[in-house]
Amino acid sequence: MVTKPSQSPGRPEVLWPLFAEIASLPGIGEKTAKLYAKLGATRPRDLLFTAPTGVIDRRIRPSIAGAALDEVATVEVEVGAHHPPNAKGRPYRVMVRDAGAEFILTFFRAHEDWLRRTLPTGQRRVVSGKVEIFDGVMQMTHPDHVLTTAEAEALPPFEPVYPLTAGLGQRQVAKAVAAALALAPALPEWLDPPLKAREGWPDWRDALGVLHAPDGRMALSHSSPARRRLAYDEVLAHALTLALARARMRRGRGRASSGDRRLRDRLLAALPYSPTGAQSRAAAEIEADMGASDRMLRLLQGDVGAGKTLVAMLALLTAVEAGGQGALMAPTEILARQHFASLSPLAEAAGVRLALLTGRDKGGARAAKLTALTAGETDILIGTHALFQKGVEFADLRLVVVDEQHRFGVRQRIELTQKGAGVDVLSMTATPIPRTLALASHGDMDISVLDEKPPGRQPIETRMINADRLDDVVARLRAAVAAGRRAYWVCPLVEESAASDMVAAEDRAAALRIALGSENVALVHGQMPPAEKDSAMAAFASGAVQVLVATTVIEVGVDVPEATIMVIEQAERFGLAQLHQLRGRVGRGGEASTCLLLYRGPLGDAARARLSVLRETEDGFRIAEEDLKLRGAGDLLGTAQSGLPEFRIADLEADGALMRIAQSDARLVLEREPRLDGARGEALRVLLYLHDRDATIRYLDGA
Repeated sequence: MVTKPSQSPGRPEVLWPLFAEIASLPGIGEKTAKLYAKLGATRPRDLLFTAPTGVIDRRIRPSIAGAALDEVATVEVEVGAHHPPNAKGRPYRVMVRDAGAEFILTFFRAHEDWLRRTLPTGQRRVVSGKVEIFDGVMQMTHPDHVLTTAEAEALPPFEPVYPLTAGLGQRQVAKAVAAALALAPALPEWLDPPLKAREGWPDWRDALGVLHAPDGRMALSHSSPARRRLAYDEVLAHALTLALARARMRRGRGRASSGDRRLRDRLLAALPYSPTGAQSRAAAEIEADMGASDRMLRLLQGDVGAGKTLVAMLALLTAVEAGGQGALMAPTEILARQHFASLSPLAEAAGVRLALLTGRDKGGARAAKLTALTAGETDILIGTHALFQKGVEFADLRLVVVDEQHRFGVRQRIELTQKGAGVDVLSMTATPIPRTLALASHGDMDISVLDEKPPGRQPIETRMINADRLDDVVARLRAAVAAGRRAYWVCPLVEESAASDMVAAEDRAAALRIALGSENVALVHGQMPPAEKDSAMAAFASGAVQVLVATTVIEVGVDVPEATIMVIEQAERFGLAQLHQLRGRVGRGGEASTCLLLYRGPLGDAARARLSVLRETEDGFRIAEEDLKLRGAGDLLGTAQSGLPEFRIADLEADGALMRIAQSDARLVLEREPRLDGARGEALRVLLYLHDRDATIRYLDGA
């Protein structure tokens, strides 16, 4: 019996069978359901979108003669003599002959009576399996299929191959998928008719049929019309979610925040350099957004050292010039403090009041900061999530700047704007994001890109060094320390783990203190008390210590221009984008800098490719594109909270063009039917429910 899932009362009844428990399908009990859950399938709907990973050619051929080793062949044979095993552990053999060759069917631990019933001597059967050679004789061990000629008529010429987990076989999964397909209803068409016609895409149910009954390998390729249609459905549901989030965040009257430039001009006049063209262009785009009546939703994307801080400060000063306040939120306290340190001289030059609020502020000190904020005596507030806790009240919040945007999802972006009326949102990321990923994770935003670096930035020499030469690296570091240079040494883990051979930061710090002198080495990692972290960072920034051993807590935001050496231990364990971020901690001053990638050989192909790309270029956008090719989109942004969708059919690299079409389509639909209440809008609601976008419907209906 199929019941309506309680978690989504608005889901159309026509979809209920697809969202029942997977155990409602024939042949799947509670135990087997747990195995399907490992494949990500807990409902019939999930099986519909479990795409085959390949196909097996089961077309009947005259003979296995000429078949390649390990190739699957399907032939009609005449069954010959049976040869039961003459000793324990020996196989059971059945001689067969097709139109051009005699070969052996081999079975281990099979029951003789079953084999004689299934393969009666003198009868004709169709067998299908992998061709092997043993002792110079062709054989087929445990054929996948042994069928009568009548049964063979139902054998598909191409059999889909599904992902498996221990305990599940291909036939089980194929049977379950077939049962799920039988539940797939006819649904209203949600695609734009001209687009569907132009692309030659089939109807939804027909596309599923082609996906699970391919007529060859090309049917599963990303260029297949059926697969492209199903991929587009997925990215369209996602694009609609982002577009609706954008509409919700912009709902209600925005506020135009236009400044008179007095504060910005004061800041720019005090700078010892001129902004780059990219900085000026981005600042102008932000100024235009803030001056409009619609709420600003913009992502400022820039490579390491591209100068996002200055652009963000100019935006914050615009809010202050307009008579309001600005806030900058960072994902960690160490990064919030770093922003406070770097923005303080800029705020002083402009003549505005800057404050820092973190979870560490307690008692009277915290109360004083909150009172000043509510009274409008603080112009710009910097902090972590603490900025948006209960009790933090702004006098007139106009702009929120969110740093490291990829660590916050769409829902958090909506929540950020609740502290003020019509608050503008400027998000920043130092993680270069390929265009396709930017659409997938930030499609609800307009995007400004900083693709130039400020003058004076030095190129960073990047080298790969085998960990066998660790003593040489330490010796070079000792000479550099003696010459007054500063260095980072990054390790993957904090302390040794029995489950991992990755070097611990604490152990490495201890070893370097012995080699370089304890007074020259500090340690910082995420598990340290905040005061200890701050103390270690301050000592390194001031030059009191010259080597900072750290985990990836220093990946973003830490700015010590005097640091010129970056050693990354077991670099093969890091993602390419993360390596690029770490390397960007050096080369920030006028001195030539070096990044040493320590690796443990032998390197696998993927690890070598990653490290080689880093050695060849400092262009973060090229690195991001290469990372997408090497690793896919899953963790390109280096965090599980990236806001990236988990697509089952679509592939962000292969289907980038579809993502762009879907974003345009979604925005156009919402311009025409902002509540999706027309004919196509109702069909799109079905699409959203089908793709688990129930929360999107709640956004739409104002819940």
